[in-house]
Formats: sequence, structure tokens, C-alpha cells
Amino acid sequence: MHVFGLDIGGSGIKGAPVDTKTGALVGERIRVATPEPARPDDVVATVVEVISRAGWDGPVGVGFPGVVKEGAIHTAANVDKAFVGFDLAERLRRELGAPVRIVNDADAAGLAEIRWGAGVGVEGVVLMLTLGTGIGTALFIGGKLVPNTELGHIELHGGDAETYASDRARKVHNLSWKDWSGRLVEYLRRMEDLFWPDLIIIGGGVSKRSEKFLPHVKTRTEVVPAEMLNAAGIAGAALAYVPEASVPPEPPAATVHQRRQE
Repeated sequence: MHVFGLDIGGSGIKGAPVDTKTGALVGERIRVATPEPARPDDVVATVVEVISRAGWDGPVGVGFPGVVKEGAIHTAANVDKAFVGFDLAERLRRELGAPVRIVNDADAAGLAEIRWGAGVGVEGVVLMLTLGTGIGTALFIGGKLVPNTELGHIELHGGDAETYASDRARKVHNLSWKDWSGRLVEYLRRMEDLFWPDLIIIGGGVSKRSEKFLPHVKTRTEVVPAEMLNAAGIAGAALAYVPEASVPPEPPAATVHQRRQE
């Protein structure tokens, strides 16, 4: 089944058709800058533009940076506060004339990594982080998603952790990769103390530059880059249409994780 996966981020809105059996993008990836300010009407118009440019006519799965319940938005840390209480799914259904389902954006990326990427076959507790404008989190226990964790907003140094350790914080404070990795380690160790994960997966925009910072990351938990890089959000959003998406398929004889350890 092909579904259009759409990833709404603080800096860009991007999407492509996805094969929900393999996670492969089966069409051109379209990206348009997120409008500033990111108000509901403006974001909806940009979503429609992305899908129109792709020539897509069919079901759409959307990853949104906030708590999502039954298609409605309940938090909006990196977009306009007018999104709180906004039924994004219903609005997009009307605008697109197609079925639409909404999930938290980090949950979407995590679902993709658990199903096709770095989390395949890993048992126990897996924490997926998307590091970009903020810090998105997806928590899995035995391959099943605990939705809407929003752990980027725990307190760290008197404020939200994402204002201290996100990729945007690195850029705003003009930090070297090594200096920023020290901040990231502080955050990761807090996650370790709270959840004792068996694996931490780093996704988001920084995942394609993991060689710049992962050598400096020293934690008791294994930390690996996302295998699907920044496409995980798009592929995972499409999985909103797969009812069993929170349960990974049976792993192959040698999983990605096992091969890495070998």
C-alpha cells in the first residue's frame, strides 16, 4: 500500500509517497519551508502545496511536532500556540478530499526505525530521539509505542531540555560539535536514569552527521544513528495507516542491530 507521508517540522514541511511494506520513498521528496509564524491556516496551506506539487491523490499520514489525540493537537512548542485544540486531521480531510491521519512526529520517526531501521529486532526499551528545532522522543517497550512522550520538555538547567541540547541550541550558541555533544550527553544520562533504555537511536537532521558528535558521546547505553536518517519521519507518518504499526515484524535471521555488534 502506498501512502503519502508528511513530516511537519519547525523549519520545513516535507513529504513523499511511501511503500508501507518496505518504508521506501516511491516518489520525489518535496520540501517547503515552514511558514513563520507557523499558524494553523498557513501550515495547512503549505501542506496542501506540498501534496499538490507531488501530484498525490490518496491517503495521507502526517507527523506533527506536538501531542496528538484523535487528530487534534494538544501541545505546540515549536509552532504557533493557535494549534492547541485545533483538529488538524479534520481540516486536512476537508482541504484535500482524502483520508488523513495524524501522529506525533517523533513517534512517526520511531515507528519507522523500529520497523525498518536501527531498532529492528531490539528487545526491551528503545528510545528514539529526533534532534532538530527541538528534541522529539519516541519510547518503545517490547516493540510497542508509548505515544506522545514529549521528553524533550523535561527540566534541564532550569528550562526545557530542548532549549539546551537540541540542534537549534547548537546553532544558536555557535557550539562546536564536541561542545554540543557534552550537552547532549547530559540529556542522555537523564534519560538513562529515568528509563534505563537498552538502545538509544539518534534521528532528526543531525543523524546524517553523526560522525561529528557520536565519538564524543559516552553513556552506559549504546547510542546509534538512525538508519533511515531524516526520511524516518516521512516513512513513519505513512505508517499511521498500518493498524499493527506499533508492533514490529518478525526480525530476519541477522538483524541490523546484531550485524552492527558483529
